[in-house]
Amino acid sequence: MNIIDAMKERRSVRTFDGEGLNASQIAELERIIAESHSPFGGNVSIKLKKFNLKEGYKPSTYGIIKGAEDFFLLGIGSDEESAITAGYQFEQVVLKTCQAGFGTCWIAATFKGSDFDKDVTWPAGEELKVICPVGKAVGPTMREKLMRFTLGSKNRKAFNDLFFYNDFKTSVPESDQFYEALEMLRIAPSDTNSQPWRALVDGDSVHFYYKPKSPAAVLDLGIGICHFHETEKFHGLDGRFTKVDAPAPPENWKYLVTYTLTK
Repeated sequence: MNIIDAMKERRSVRTFDGEGLNASQIAELERIIAESHSPFGGNVSIKLKKFNLKEGYKPSTYGIIKGAEDFFLLGIGSDEESAITAGYQFEQVVLKTCQAGFGTCWIAATFKGSDFDKDVTWPAGEELKVICPVGKAVGPTMREKLMRFTLGSKNRKAFNDLFFYNDFKTSVPESDQFYEALEMLRIAPSDTNSQPWRALVDGDSVHFYYKPKSPAAVLDLGIGICHFHETEKFHGLDGRFTKVDAPAPPENWKYLVTYTLTK
């Protein structure tokens, strides 16, 4: 599948086949990690670690993970740049992992002192804040279907509630050059499906904002911006991300960054 298909088909997988990854599969995922990147700076490390968790494991957050032996681990710095990079760069990994035929599930919580953090050294200033099981998916089980229903995974906000054109009242026309990229942002995963992202199309630029609904809001916007940017690149387009004097948003939004088309 291409990257657009991966964005549309990816789902959170919590039940795996229990076989674990073999050496060649691990090498493939480590290559994907090595090739991932972000335009936002910050301090983020992505590791792949094997555990013996065939009997199931309940992390300190929602969901039950079963049959997973292999986990991505994310060490993230405490600043805004690290948060957006963590979302952007690791969603690259997730999408390419999906293209390679493996299931994943973002899980953000506090793992300090857990088995996940045991014998793992992070660069100064980084802390384990995200884990993600990876392997061959089984299901979805009835439990997973119920969880998806409870979290409203399919009940995302409407496009016109999130993205605006020239001002904060006008909808983005379907003919606009950024429409598909914004739609791919809309379907991106976020913490409890909160969808904190907002955007204003301004000529050849898109100003990105977020609603600070949770501590993961900036990371979530990084995930969404990854979908946006990967869609642009899929169509042979690209741009630069900078901080600008963006239009003042409604008072409960916060400005993060602006994308300006360059080719």
